Amino acid sequence: MDSRTNQFSEFKIALITPLPGDLAPVEDTISLRSARGLTNPEGMNMPRHVLIALALAAVATTMAADDSKQPPFKIMTKRDDDRVAVKVEKNKAIVSVHSPFGISHAVIERTGEKWPDLVVLHLYLKGLENFRVTNGTTKLEASVSSQDSTVRLWDDGKEESPLDAKSPYRIAVRMVGDDGNPAKTIPLKDGYFEIQLPKASFEGNPKSITVEWIDFYRS
Repeated sequence: MDSRTNQFSEFKIALITPLPGDLAPVEDTISLRSARGLTNPEGMNMPRHVLIALALAAVATTMAADDSKQPPFKIMTKRDDDRVAVKVEKNKAIVSVHSPFGISHAVIERTGEKWPDLVVLHLYLKGLENFRVTNGTTKLEASVSSQDSTVRLWDDGKEESPLDAKSPYRIAVRMVGDDGNPAKTIPLKDGYFEIQLPKASFEGNPKSITVEWIDFYRS
């Protein structure tokens, strides 16, 4: 659009930034102004096509900056009432999941070229009857006893053959109370199960992984 006020020319280019969910896209407007004859601040004549090219370059730079701020994951859950939040700390990603029903699953798809070095889940459940993570090739499972909070780990559905302490497929599981300190008893009250996924879950740099959970005290 071209508007002239006090012998100035103004060119506006709209940058549309899509937002997740049902939110409307954000429109940013980049405006470039020059004096009569399309001159730069130093008084040199600047052809119209050069000015537009500079504006387009500014748009490209802005889009590249916005891309770097995109979340590392795209996550889809089974149930509509599941709530998921992602927090990134350097090369560590924490995925927090609230699952009121207690039984559900989530597909976590990376948006970058590779996975963060460390991926941790915070499952806000009262108990953990079963947890499973699969990358399409490897399936790892865990369970926390509702009686004595013992953690059991196995792979490929072989619950009768638990993983040993040195296995690279071991999932690190711990219970955290609402005060942020380690919890010792189940059911948890406003706490969560912290699950650190092993690097074996990301062998071959899969595009996505699927996590499933069942709460002892499901609705």
